[in-house]
Amino acid sequence: MTGKVYLVGAGPGDPELLTLKAMRLLRTADAVLHDDLVAPEILQLIPPTAQVHNVGKRCGTKKIRQEEINFLMIALADSGLRVVRLKSGDPLIFGRAGEEIEALRAANIPYEVVPGVTSALGAAAASAIPLTRRRASSALVFITAHRAEGSEAADWARLAGSGATLVIYMPGQNYPEIAGKLKAAGVSADTPCAIVSQATTRNQRAHLTTIAELSSAPRFPSPTLLMVGKVVRFADPVSFAQPFITAVDVTADTTVNEEPIP
Repeated sequence: MTGKVYLVGAGPGDPELLTLKAMRLLRTADAVLHDDLVAPEILQLIPPTAQVHNVGKRCGTKKIRQEEINFLMIALADSGLRVVRLKSGDPLIFGRAGEEIEALRAANIPYEVVPGVTSALGAAAASAIPLTRRRASSALVFITAHRAEGSEAADWARLAGSGATLVIYMPGQNYPEIAGKLKAAGVSADTPCAIVSQATTRNQRAHLTTIAELSSAPRFPSPTLLMVGKVVRFADPVSFAQPFITAVDVTADTTVNEEPIP
């Protein structure tokens, strides 16, 4: 009997931002394939009887190839197991879910996507930055500074010219290059920007700066996000500087329906 694969978003880090559906799936999973960035508190929700596989890729270091992940998902589901493919943030935003969905379709494996809070929304909320605001920005663009080999580079000029707030995923440590691309794309040097590291976790760190000063910004631990645009001016400096605190132990919550999801 064929099982099913759930592509589940674990959110940006704070275990309280996990959806109820994601929590229920984790607590009833037969097998879990998770990324490196999933919070330990969330992994504690996995039942001790479940198979657990760390299939994460970080900073260009690949523990396992994508083809191997696809094969493992398919094999586990084909043996009748309920498989959770647990991804940090949201599965459909820079999470390779598209490749995994193609593989599951080709193998005729049932699947379902369970959305999560993407890291851009978590970072903006934790640092009190409105990503859109009337008379400042009516559009929002998610872009990655890290691209697959052989893929086309993003059209920075077109994106920056739209006046949208830019949220740059995986900016790395090369801020001078990013600042140069933004200025070459026509973004004013005095445009405010914010760097948020390990958003919504106890280790969250943040820094407010401008494009002109971005090159000298501190190099925080990954994962980091870079937010660029007029809306960054509306950040609350007090809220921005405060450490992020999560107060609830999700592993102790017994109010969620534990019935398996078909």
